[in-house]
Amino acid sequence: MQNKQGETDKSHYPKHIAIIMDGNGRWAQQRHLPRVMGHPAGVKAVKRVVKFCAEQDIQVLTLFAFSSENWRRPKEEVSKLMGLFMGTMQKEVDRLDKNNIRLRFIGERADFSEKIQQKMVESEQQTEKNTGLTLVIAANYGGHRDLTLAMRSLAQQVKDGAIMPEEIDETMIASALSIPDLPDPDLFIRTGGEKRISNFLLWQLAYTEFHFTNKLWPDFDAQTMQDAIGDFLTRERRFGRTSEQVQSMTN
Repeated sequence: MQNKQGETDKSHYPKHIAIIMDGNGRWAQQRHLPRVMGHPAGVKAVKRVVKFCAEQDIQVLTLFAFSSENWRRPKEEVSKLMGLFMGTMQKEVDRLDKNNIRLRFIGERADFSEKIQQKMVESEQQTEKNTGLTLVIAANYGGHRDLTLAMRSLAQQVKDGAIMPEEIDETMIASALSIPDLPDPDLFIRTGGEKRISNFLLWQLAYTEFHFTNKLWPDFDAQTMQDAIGDFLTRERRFGRTSEQVQSMTN
């Protein structure tokens, strides 16, 4: 979509893109490499996508880096993932800060080592005043757990007399979940050919447009992202309204 000057019109681009980065292990196996060798290649793809989103004025990019179920993977792979996670934070936070990118983490931090937890806090603090792209890393995150903790918080407030049960509405529930201050994702992308959301942002994805690609995550690049946005731009987002109502609102 272009404006009269021939420049790309980004006004209809998604404000928030959420991605499940799937296929690192298969990418390595296709090259007759150990599965763990796919993860460093996946980090390179993350850098490409972050750069693209920052340049295209995307407000929020949320990446599913490690789910609460991923602890079930082989111990060697989990150990290498943790080392890569720590090393990447140490190397990249200064670059993110320099490029005005704010870094945030969602998920249960207590299961990580104290060293990783401390680096998470330091990275968030270093970049918290940046005003460009917000990069959200979901690490040891699960949508069921997110909802469970939100319900527990609201139940405690009812028990304490701070709120009445009938006061609980969708807005209050949303405010008790992760990243309540950020817009819900407009576009969800999953690589690797799988077509499920795997316990990711269950509440927040209610009206999100889904885009699935067979491309494995290490092969994901700016063109793949542009293709996904192009697909998004063909969708009519009605939010329960009729097509006629939507068209009358945009005219």
